[in-house]
Amino acid sequence: MWGPSIVGFGSYHYKYASGHEGDSALTGFAARGRELVVYIAPGFEGRDVLLAKLGKHKTGKVCVYFRRLANVDLRILETLVAQSVADTKRRYPQPNENDA
Repeated sequence: MWGPSIVGFGSYHYKYASGHEGDSALTGFAARGRELVVYIAPGFEGRDVLLAKLGKHKTGKVCVYFRRLANVDLRILETLVAQSVADTKRRYPQPNENDA
């Protein structure tokens, strides 16, 4: 769990040029009122093309909101999440635990 209501999968450590750093889930989902939310990375290559094919949804910076799974193409959603995770892992490589 990431906070009281987000089911997160995987984790990564980030550090910005400003010095701000922390940990976050690679992806996650939550139920928010009448909508389901999937959390994906912002701005990765192909994101907008996939979102255009997804089906009935709304977006925020890192959120994809939809009311029913039946309203979206699950294959496209799976691809969105997979590409988001891959992009996040590329941008924030984690040290290999076996190297310690």
